[in-house]
Amino acid sequence: MASSLLRNPTLSSPTPSLPSFSSKPSPLSFRLPQSHHRSSSLRIKSLRLSCSLSDPSPPLTRPRRPDYIPNRIPDPNYVRVFDTTLRDGEQSPGATLTSKEKLDIARQLAKLGVDVIEAGFPAASKDDFEAVKSIAETVGNAVDGDGYVPVICGLSRCNKRDIETAWEAVKHAKRPRIHTFIATSDIHLEYKLKKSKQEVIEIAREMVRFARSLGCEDVEFSPEDAGRSEREFLYEILGEVIKAGATTLNIPDTVGITLPSEFGQLIADIKANTPGIENVVISTHCQNDLGLSTANTLAGAHSGARQVEVTINGIGERAGNASLEEVVMAIKCRGDHVLGGLYTGIDTRHIVMTSKMVEDYTGMHTQPHKAIVGANAFAHESGIHQDGMLKHKGTYEIICPEEIGLERSNDAGIVLGKLSGRHALKDRLIELGYVLDDEQLSTIFWRFKSVAERKKRVTDADIIALVSDEVFQPEALWKLLDIQITCGTLGLSTATVKLADADGKEHVACSMGAGPVDSAYKAIDLIVKEPATLLEYSMNAVTEGIDAIATTRVLIRGNNNYSTTNALTGEEVQRTFSGTGAGMDIVVSSVKAYVGALNKMLDFKENSPTKVPSQNNNVPA
Repeated sequence: MASSLLRNPTLSSPTPSLPSFSSKPSPLSFRLPQSHHRSSSLRIKSLRLSCSLSDPSPPLTRPRRPDYIPNRIPDPNYVRVFDTTLRDGEQSPGATLTSKEKLDIARQLAKLGVDVIEAGFPAASKDDFEAVKSIAETVGNAVDGDGYVPVICGLSRCNKRDIETAWEAVKHAKRPRIHTFIATSDIHLEYKLKKSKQEVIEIAREMVRFARSLGCEDVEFSPEDAGRSEREFLYEILGEVIKAGATTLNIPDTVGITLPSEFGQLIADIKANTPGIENVVISTHCQNDLGLSTANTLAGAHSGARQVEVTINGIGERAGNASLEEVVMAIKCRGDHVLGGLYTGIDTRHIVMTSKMVEDYTGMHTQPHKAIVGANAFAHESGIHQDGMLKHKGTYEIICPEEIGLERSNDAGIVLGKLSGRHALKDRLIELGYVLDDEQLSTIFWRFKSVAERKKRVTDADIIALVSDEVFQPEALWKLLDIQITCGTLGLSTATVKLADADGKEHVACSMGAGPVDSAYKAIDLIVKEPATLLEYSMNAVTEGIDAIATTRVLIRGNNNYSTTNALTGEEVQRTFSGTGAGMDIVVSSVKAYVGALNKMLDFKENSPTKVPSQNNNVPA
């Protein structure tokens, strides 16, 4: 259904011209054309992204995505979206992704329409390298009918080994990019790098030049911890890497310390004082330590940055990153009216599906009140709010759920149960934001029928749990076939577990334990023979009632030292692996989650990490 921005019907012009930036030096000021000064105040009162057929206003047409040129954007109002879910997002504790999961997410990001996919840190491990290479070879060559194909980017520290490895991984894409970085703040120079400013400038200049010499025409440079770096030093090092061939300058607020006014001014100052800045694209990368990453990113874009680095659901190091869905929808809602006409190439209808995929693959659940994609984002419980919504949805909703791929059912009379058919289930899945192929739908349908036989009514929460349990699971090296548990107060709990390996061969083991879950996990360990430590275990009922489906999440760490290299510090870190399961039997749910986590760990083992020297003596981490 076509969408549009509501306009006040009394306005004489149905498609008013976009605001333009002021010629004044202040980065946060813009001016409207004289003929629209008065009408803009009226227009803002009725802002709402609407999917309503009754909306009398014509749809607002957007320019097509401009042609991709590494160091400039033909349309000055276009903002590139750089997604780093697969790199920075995966650095969240427990968010380890398998190569297959990374490829699935990359394909979904391409559907979403992101301009750049930072596919990983290729030098971290063999698994990371192969995942980035696979994404470059497949997603990086899938050109759509409009000529769109995402840039595939690999992160590297400022040393030749990292840069060469990154290039080997991304060079197979139609639009490859190397992203290299080095710290520039005084505290990092003194305590981490132990180098002078001139040494750092020389390293940055030489490494950007080296990246270009490999044949890479798209090189991004980041001065790590720019938010706490001395301005004059920033202008100098950025000017030098521009001369060396950098095409994008990313300005990271690495520790999330700046306020929106400070970060906006930082971007404006860099734009005004860096020699050669007109020959590159300015980018932002804002961490969320003070909860300001989205606000800072928007302030940076308003001040002249034309690339925003974001992650799905805002996942990432510590408190996370700027959230793609928040930044994109803020630009879509207010780009014309407040941000001087900014827009992106994102197809927002794929936001919900992408969010759910990342949530389920990483095991990192979004909070219910998370903006845009939280479970309560479009829920209205207050009587006053409900009354307003019944009269006009624009009273309390600035975005209609259809804009992000969340269909609102218009027929509340349909209740899914054991007599419901495949078509009814498919329609409800689409309403919930899931677009599944025939094979996936068939699998979900038979799980749905099994649950419906035991429950009078199958809720949306039940369906979501089933999709997570069937569709968003790691590649099965081991698969649960059967389980039998004996437990109670009369003796030790015992569990008999039957698993199938990748070749289909069945394995059975029996074990005793302190409880049903403990005994089942011990039986699985006897079969898999890969020791692991259970770090976290949590279970939730997705609905009320004793017949509710239970979802379980576990986090494990392998005892055989599964490690990878941290991109920022160069240190080896212990990998952890998450798994999720769902079922009406809590023990079955728990076992599925544990087997899923083991499958992730074993998939990582097959692509055992290569050691990357930190080279702290002469190269910054």
